[in-house]
Amino acid sequence: MDADTIFAVASGAGQAAIAVMRVSGPDCRRVLAGLCGRVPPPRRVSFRRLRDIDQAMVVWLPGPGSYTGEDSAEFFLHGGRAVLTGVADALVALGARPADPGEFTRRAFLNGRMDLTEAEAVHDLIAAETEAQRRQALRQLDGALGTLYGGWGDRLRLLLAQQEALIDFPDEDLPPEVEAQVQVELAALWGEVAAHLDDGRRGERLREGLVFAVTGQPNVGKSSLVNVLAERDVAIVSPIPGTTRDALETRVVLGSVPVTLVDTAGLREAADEIEAEGVRRARARAAAADLVITVEEPPLAGGGWGERAAGDPGPPPPNPLPQGEGEPGIGILVVNKIDLGGSVPAGAIAVSALTGEGLAELRGRLADAARALTASAGPPPLTQARHRAALQEAAARLAGAQTAELPELRAEDLRLALRALGRITGSVGVEDILDTLFARFCIGK
Repeated sequence: MDADTIFAVASGAGQAAIAVMRVSGPDCRRVLAGLCGRVPPPRRVSFRRLRDIDQAMVVWLPGPGSYTGEDSAEFFLHGGRAVLTGVADALVALGARPADPGEFTRRAFLNGRMDLTEAEAVHDLIAAETEAQRRQALRQLDGALGTLYGGWGDRLRLLLAQQEALIDFPDEDLPPEVEAQVQVELAALWGEVAAHLDDGRRGERLREGLVFAVTGQPNVGKSSLVNVLAERDVAIVSPIPGTTRDALETRVVLGSVPVTLVDTAGLREAADEIEAEGVRRARARAAAADLVITVEEPPLAGGGWGERAAGDPGPPPPNPLPQGEGEPGIGILVVNKIDLGGSVPAGAIAVSALTGEGLAELRGRLADAARALTASAGPPPLTQARHRAALQEAAARLAGAQTAELPELRAEDLRLALRALGRITGSVGVEDILDTLFARFCIGK
């Protein structure tokens, strides 16, 4: 553990009525006394004058019962720039140094105050844009994922001990049910890990946000629809075909889930190389999207289906596009410009971006789709690509252990599976990822 005493502003940037300065480290008590004269009673908010800099509320938090596990203090200051600069200068003069990004939470992890899944949840909670993201991050911060993986680790250690006994004492006439028990528990544990991985990436989708691509032929009202859903002018709207040449993105919230709406170029035979590139990008974004909103015009609107044979109701709702790892996506068919008249095929949502007709139903359907793509029941969902990679390795090792021809090979697979699980919570082999992980944090956390 670094022996430095560190400090940082833990509240937001800019001028404010109150700003919070955090201090943590082995020399915190002396620094606190040097700044405010005497150390306040522990875990009580006390009013102190900080030299000739400010009047503040101060909390003294002796370790290990603090966020970092070290001696810590928090100052609730007036939020002016001059006050913050004055306090920071005084702390440096007393021997403290400015904290690195995420250093408080890193120290909390290294001091055993939280595991890595909880540390990552701190970052996710700070970054949460929606209620659903907040609930997911808070559940992980409460230790739900760590408890799940820790339980699997305990079972793996028991399996490994039983397997080692079978190896070390082959002539001791161990009960035959020991071997059978290892096989049964090994299969059960592999099944639980595999089921956890087969979650449709719901936790990761909620954490990162979904992508909904709006596609269709030129001039069917894709840009108008995106502007209405975003409640602001994101894309240029024009009757000239091919106005949208590139994919335009805007962030919205649907069903408490953050969603990036992508307005794509009209799908047609391109008139030039620039438009052709736009069409190519449109198809690529649609193929990679979590949901595709296909926009059409009704037959009497002068385009789209109107070019088909009389009586043709048009295409059915679009088939789901293929997604990663074989999971089907979702397609929604939207018929725009219904204010101009015309029929609507079964399963389509009829709207008018001009008059607002049908938009409430469309928003509801999109919100339902967003919730369905991110909903989870039972164990907490995976939220990080790092977790998924480690669990995939653990599952592969458990599968290998079930088919190992020699008991020593089975034991080695069990050890490697246990090590992969330990990397998720930080109990083994994580030094190479700590810098990357905590560098994403804000300075005061």
